[in-house]
Amino acid sequence: MADLSNNHEAPGEPILQVRNLQKHFPLTQGILFKKQVGAVKAVDGVSFDLYQGETLGIVGESGCGKSTVAKLLMNLERATAGEVFYKGQDITKLSGRALKAVRRNIQMVFQDPYTSLNPRMTVGDIIGEPFDIHPEVAPKGDRRRKVQELLDVVGLNPEYINRYPHQFSGGQRQRIGIARGLALNPEIIICDEPVSALDVSVQAQVINLMGKLQDEFNLSYIFIAHDLSIVRHISDRVGVMYLGKMAEIGTDEQIYEHPTHPYTQALLSAVPVPDPEARAHRERIILTGDVPSPANPPSGCSFRTRCWKAQEKCSQEAPVLAVPQRFQGVDSPAAHFSACHFAEEKQVVPVH
Repeated sequence: MADLSNNHEAPGEPILQVRNLQKHFPLTQGILFKKQVGAVKAVDGVSFDLYQGETLGIVGESGCGKSTVAKLLMNLERATAGEVFYKGQDITKLSGRALKAVRRNIQMVFQDPYTSLNPRMTVGDIIGEPFDIHPEVAPKGDRRRKVQELLDVVGLNPEYINRYPHQFSGGQRQRIGIARGLALNPEIIICDEPVSALDVSVQAQVINLMGKLQDEFNLSYIFIAHDLSIVRHISDRVGVMYLGKMAEIGTDEQIYEHPTHPYTQALLSAVPVPDPEARAHRERIILTGDVPSPANPPSGCSFRTRCWKAQEKCSQEAPVLAVPQRFQGVDSPAAHFSACHFAEEKQVVPVH
């Protein structure tokens, strides 16, 4: 099994290994007798590794498949193909008690703190609900104390246990969601754009809290977001997705300062730069055309219809996510995984 870590300091085996993960939603015609006429390739061959105690950021445009990947990792959606190994066990094949046991160790924090909490339940009931599914974690007589401890851990007053979600701000609600995610002492937390619905100042508070919790509990995060600055701030490694595929994976320094995939370079060139002098000397890359439909993706490289480097080979052969041949065996920050036939390092103004 190929090593996709790009992290030579990471000890031991990955805690999570994703290989060629696919999710195709069928397209049908007819009302009574439905006939499949195609499929939406929401996720189309994604692979990556996650190590204990690290954060892997996943970025990309809306509709590129980031949230679908998150659901597949939790088995909330069944994969069409591919494998997800948690400590060597393929969780895509699990169901019933075996899946329940794995889900205890892989939890999720959702995007919208206003809709992910049941408005008819108290904070105590929301955070304590995982204990109903896994009663061995907290016996009934000990649940109130456990919930109050979790509230304190995420920076909320333990006396708020009997309040309802509508009595909290957006940032406080997301802290409640994080407390719920921590309830079962998981090893991995999947964060699906957890700060995108919050004010900028509140985003910083939540991000700092997540960093503190990671250090305290040795958590591994998969952090999905649009904001490239936030992703760099919290991530050890970053994966860039485009149209259901992983375009580039590397450390935060490799991706932000030494990108080799044209799509990554275009994304970084669009990030606002506060320094007027640096902004004046930056090359802005304007992509032409629209993102193709995942129901009818281009042949070969999925990015070729918008890429200024595209050649005939790009339409005939899909690039493999690998270290480009020109950088293999070279001690260079550009020597990281990139799915491009003509990968080339291009200096882009760093995101700080």
